[in-house]
Amino acid sequence: MRLLAQAADLAAIAPVVERHALARSADQVLIEVKAAAVNPSDVKAATGLMPYAVFPRTPGRDYAGVVIDGPEGWIGREVFGSSGDLGIRRDGTHATHLAVEAEAVVEKPKGLSWEAAAGIGVPFVTAMEGLRRAGMPKSGETVLVMGVNGKVGQAAVQIATWHGARVIGVARNNEPYEGYSNSTVEMIDASSTDVAARVREMTNNKSADIVFNTVGDPYFQAAHKSLALRGRQVLIATIERTVPFNILEFYRGQHTYVGIDTLGLSSVATGAVLRELGPGFAGGYLKPFPIKAGAIYPLEQAKAAFIAVAGSSRDRVILRPA
Repeated sequence: MRLLAQAADLAAIAPVVERHALARSADQVLIEVKAAAVNPSDVKAATGLMPYAVFPRTPGRDYAGVVIDGPEGWIGREVFGSSGDLGIRRDGTHATHLAVEAEAVVEKPKGLSWEAAAGIGVPFVTAMEGLRRAGMPKSGETVLVMGVNGKVGQAAVQIATWHGARVIGVARNNEPYEGYSNSTVEMIDASSTDVAARVREMTNNKSADIVFNTVGDPYFQAAHKSLALRGRQVLIATIERTVPFNILEFYRGQHTYVGIDTLGLSSVATGAVLRELGPGFAGGYLKPFPIKAGAIYPLEQAKAAFIAVAGSSRDRVILRPA
């Protein structure tokens, strides 16, 4: 599937299905794609919100499939992967086949469907990279996840509880935690509660060691006020680009802010992050997102899949090339 040019808006996205030969270089494998996820970044790139996206191009960052050509020992292996450059600066995964560096692909966890494996990529890589760079949480630490029911929020919960941390989730309304967790997730309703005050109350006035802010500026002040001494805030997205910033509170609190942009990770670097997650999936501490039948689209309906991702649905949307 190809996007021949940047679209002015969502309605103007015009994917076309083209047929052409795909060759691999000596360090690459050729993969028959069985499933590929559609991420918000795919939609943003298609509609001009990422000025470095190259056109024409095949979009898509996440995939799962079978190696059909490559160095000795690779053919027939079931793999999955993700990338910051696939689908943005070079042709990506929304296709029947994909050529990618052998070092970038990861063995598909046994027992996972193609769709489930394809859905792991961007959310889990973003969460893992954020927590890894902030200092992996450990037993006795508290992690506050803002936007906890989003896909990155759910991945952050899984990883933090895998490592023994206590997790408090923040949602914009009175709602339960929707994802998998290795321990109970205590919830805060941001629409009716002073988040920082409630966090202090729940932690005996200590506050959170890590705040994983998946939303950005709407929660920035609450996140800042919720940080414990030497606390770390992870930021992965925003709506507005600027926020008020109290420098005195920042250095007196000895805080650390960690910015994560997985679009800056190559396919090989992304593969290294996914391999770190492997023991979690193998041990049952991490679980892929459930994939609903209604959220799986054939390649010919890629536009409908993009529209679904841009809408309010929380489903993990998957393209199935076959």
